[in-house]
Amino acid sequence: MALHRGPRKHGERHISVNPFFGNADPVGGMTEAPPTHRMPETPLAPATAYQVVHDELMLDGNARLNLATFVTTWMEPQAAVLMAECLDKNMIDKDEYPRTAELERRCVAILADLWNAPDPSAVVGCSTTGSSEACMLAGMALKRRWTKRNADRYPGARPNLVMGVNVQVCWEKFCDFWEVEPRLVDMEGDRFHLDPRTAAELCDENTIGVVGVLGSTFDGSYEPIAELCAELDALRERTGLDIPVHVDGASGAMIAPFLDEDLVWDFRLPRVASINTSGHKYGLVYPGVGWALWRDAEALPEELVFRVNYLGGDMPTFALNFSRPGAQVAAQYYTFLRLGREGYRAVQRSTRDVATYLAGKVEALGDFRLLTRGDQLPVFAFTTADHVTAYDVFDVSRRLREAGWLVPAYTFPPDREDLSVLRVVCRNGFSHDLADLFLADLTRALPGLRRQQGPTGEKEAATGFHH
Repeated sequence: MALHRGPRKHGERHISVNPFFGNADPVGGMTEAPPTHRMPETPLAPATAYQVVHDELMLDGNARLNLATFVTTWMEPQAAVLMAECLDKNMIDKDEYPRTAELERRCVAILADLWNAPDPSAVVGCSTTGSSEACMLAGMALKRRWTKRNADRYPGARPNLVMGVNVQVCWEKFCDFWEVEPRLVDMEGDRFHLDPRTAAELCDENTIGVVGVLGSTFDGSYEPIAELCAELDALRERTGLDIPVHVDGASGAMIAPFLDEDLVWDFRLPRVASINTSGHKYGLVYPGVGWALWRDAEALPEELVFRVNYLGGDMPTFALNFSRPGAQVAAQYYTFLRLGREGYRAVQRSTRDVATYLAGKVEALGDFRLLTRGDQLPVFAFTTADHVTAYDVFDVSRRLREAGWLVPAYTFPPDREDLSVLRVVCRNGFSHDLADLFLADLTRALPGLRRQQGPTGEKEAATGFHH
């Protein structure tokens, strides 16, 4: 056993104690309530601070009963532990956290294979904070490719982007922020998303690309990506215009590969230049993580990629922000590893089964008309039947909110602003049992709704539209 000598003088050094380790004044904590909108002068004990915040958050809605959001509200306990272990890792610091960076690289490779890239090794991709950032990056790449091809006309010519009026609001933001003209294909009749022929007719020499949505947030339906590409192929034959397609697969890109394998929408179509998805939606990861992939390096102009070395090593980045946690990326790889293709197929199949089951039960009540049935995205939209005049969808949303359910009621965009609907998003964790409880609460609400003299007209009080 080693022998040790004591120090010649006692107290030559002091232990540095993190202020968080010290106890707050218990009397002060009991007699002085901390302010809510400025920093308190003195600390609170950690248990006290926790309880104060915890108690206030109890007034939030129950995430599992939120049928408005597409975002994942349940993961396995092991995933939560793994995320907690990675909360302090900065995703951008790839030199310091090389294994986290490697997991990101593997996720990109897995998605390239899942989306049938002709050469997965040529695919360029990255993680993002969500699909909104991924769409911004994809739009930037489309615009930069267009400006390079039209250097003799830009900035005099104004670029435009063609898309359905049903796109997520991030595309409107992109067009506004990056000064791109949005050319929107309106809804018509029972068509609630983009029409391929109309989209092609809106294209000209200033079109940077066309956005196809695999899973509209308005009703859960897939846009016909293959037909869109065929129309653009024909446009090239007629005019020479070569317009790329970006697929906004925020939700459907993690559904179709498992449940609709014969549907051609991805990199199998040569015109598809890029695809995005939300890992935190049907990728089955807590928010926030998204993914953006480009077919090859040509689809992502090199000048958009920044290289920095002040964190150590040469680090190429393409993002709108810089620092963000690595926990969600680790959780995404965990979920890919945990489920595999068969596991994802089983989870997504179960979710779609719940959606189609519940849609059929809602239709059978007789008061509602289905717009979609949950057989594409596990999402369905419905409105009141023609004979229902005592109440509207906003009244239904409000009554369901009283039972704890968050179901959005909203009006469709042009040219179907006359149509107001309710939408139910079925996610992993929303089981058949919960669907039956929802149906029971909806059924109990109907007698009171039917006794109304007419719709209350209180649209603002109903649950709003959430993507």
